[in-house]
Amino acid sequence: MIIVDTSVLIEIFDKKSAIGEKAMEKISQSGEEIAITVINLHEILYGLQKYAKPVREILRLPVLSFTKRDAITAARIELEAEKRGLTVRRTDAMIAAICIDNGAILYTLDLKHFKPLEPLGLKLLQ
Repeated sequence: MIIVDTSVLIEIFDKKSAIGEKAMEKISQSGEEIAITVINLHEILYGLQKYAKPVREILRLPVLSFTKRDAITAARIELEAEKRGLTVRRTDAMIAAICIDNGAILYTLDLKHFKPLEPLGLKLLQ
């Protein structure tokens, strides 16, 4: 399963984005099921509603919830990152935890935030 991050969703919803077109091709070629997290749903809905864009398409995607297990994993990720001298946004740790706990791969364009989490168990679509 591939979890599509907000950075990729933004490009896909921008109909004029070449990056979004390439992202759609990459997702299609993977043959994997795709989903988003409840955190990404919040982020993208906020942006779409703020800029008066249609939200119907995003609501068709499967959404993975943030569970108690994910909360435990997210806390571990944050603490491990701190021990390594890294600052991790809480929402990024939560998204990473959902991916890890579901055995999913994260597809993001925001490698600066997520690449440091690979040693902690996060798999990224390259």
